[in-house]
Amino acid sequence: MGEMMREKKDISYTIRRSADFPVIMIGEGILVGAVAGGIVLLYRICLNYAGTWMRQILEMCKGDPLRSALWIGALLLMAVVTGLLVRWEPMISGSGIPQLKGEMEGKLEQRWYRILPAKFLGGFLGLFGGLALGREGPSIQLGAMAGKGISRVLKRGKTEEKFLLTCGASAGMAAAFQAPLAGVMFTMEEIHKNFTAPVFISAMTSAVVADYMTSHVLGMDPVFQFDIAGNLPQRYYGLLIVMGLVLGVFGVFYNWFTLKVQSLYKKAAFLGPVGKAVFPFLVAGILGFTVPEILGNGHSLIDTMTHERMVLQTLIVLFVLRFLFSAVSFGSGVPGGIFFPMLVLGAFAGCVFGTVCNEMFGVPAEYINNFILLAMAGFFTAVVRAPMTGIILIFELTGSLSQMLSLSVVTVIAYITAMMLKSEPIYESLLAGLLKGQNGQMPEEGGEKVLDYYAVAEGSPVAGCMVKEVSWPKACLLVSIRRGEKELIPKGKTKIQTGDVIITMTDEAHNGEVCDQMKQLCRNE
Repeated sequence: MGEMMREKKDISYTIRRSADFPVIMIGEGILVGAVAGGIVLLYRICLNYAGTWMRQILEMCKGDPLRSALWIGALLLMAVVTGLLVRWEPMISGSGIPQLKGEMEGKLEQRWYRILPAKFLGGFLGLFGGLALGREGPSIQLGAMAGKGISRVLKRGKTEEKFLLTCGASAGMAAAFQAPLAGVMFTMEEIHKNFTAPVFISAMTSAVVADYMTSHVLGMDPVFQFDIAGNLPQRYYGLLIVMGLVLGVFGVFYNWFTLKVQSLYKKAAFLGPVGKAVFPFLVAGILGFTVPEILGNGHSLIDTMTHERMVLQTLIVLFVLRFLFSAVSFGSGVPGGIFFPMLVLGAFAGCVFGTVCNEMFGVPAEYINNFILLAMAGFFTAVVRAPMTGIILIFELTGSLSQMLSLSVVTVIAYITAMMLKSEPIYESLLAGLLKGQNGQMPEEGGEKVLDYYAVAEGSPVAGCMVKEVSWPKACLLVSIRRGEKELIPKGKTKIQTGDVIITMTDEAHNGEVCDQMKQLCRNE
């Protein structure tokens, strides 16, 4: 009897609380934005020091065998510490975005109090060692875990916790890139999968707060600063179509190769996290004495490409080395992202393509930077399958708003190409691999009730159907249907329309399977 009373209270409280989300989440979004922004800001500052110290150490090691040997020893020590961190908390491996997607879908449970310190230190050591990893994925996971920590401290329910995870992820990306709009768009497109007003407003609030804090400390200059000659003349748009096709194919190959390298590491399971971490750190040591330009997140490579004209052969060699080293670094499971390395590879592809166009078709060299910028967005779109994020991100990173038409052409062609080649988005594939290994904790049976929101897409199985005609998941309750500003009580003859938002309630333990079934019903895939 007591159990039934608690369940009724849980259900009624969850529904009643959700009605006040739009107002509640603005205040909590500010809090999450401040905390997550502060953590990621500190993370960025530490990574800046890590990159500077690495370059200084490599400079000191030139021509000195003893110092070089000491640096190799230090790299091995960093590899051991990083591997032990991953063994202690497996959910810090890689970028952290697939782990967050898994938690949002109710398939994984992350321990925020362990991830925050372990991811911070692991990400720092990876960049200090020179691995080709980015700060953005870890920043998103750090921000989301800050949001989860706030949720647990304030004793919020699982439904509200998902909102706070989204706010934290938006704040994390905004602080990492100083790109609040891209941060919100990425979490909407890739993580939350829901464009309802309460989610958008709260995520935007967090992102703006985090961006303000970061800009106040690090300045307001865009992350990339390079000159664009102006709009690419329309007589060259045929080349943009070709480049979009090339980027789409390259994005598919990148996804396949990244997963292939990751599977090779998994086959070497006997090495454990420590053994796997040793290999990329040793490779970084060798590259540091031979091709140091390849090391780190790759920001300096983009600066070089956009400010200096490089010989085509040199470009191709650096491109191939960077591609291979990125896969070796990420596949090992060392904490670090592929978000920024993707942009670097896209910039390389654009620079190579622009240089070829200059040498073979007479395109003026001043437009090579245009090709670099466009390829960054196109390659990101082909890999992640988030075109709006790609376009907005490039706007915010470069401070240039003049390339909308050409950006749209390249991203749409790259997107369609990747779709036609049946390539899964990289984070979806990484999540599938993570769930297959089940490194995370699963929600317990009989957990609290969770509300989820699903937007009905054009051409989806439920669009145009009456409620009674749909085979709904057995483990969920259909709570309501939102149509614009109206809240409809679902009845048998209620007709579902495109654009409706279906709200379901399910037990925490069944959230993952219900999420998968509802996505199949509400999306046109």
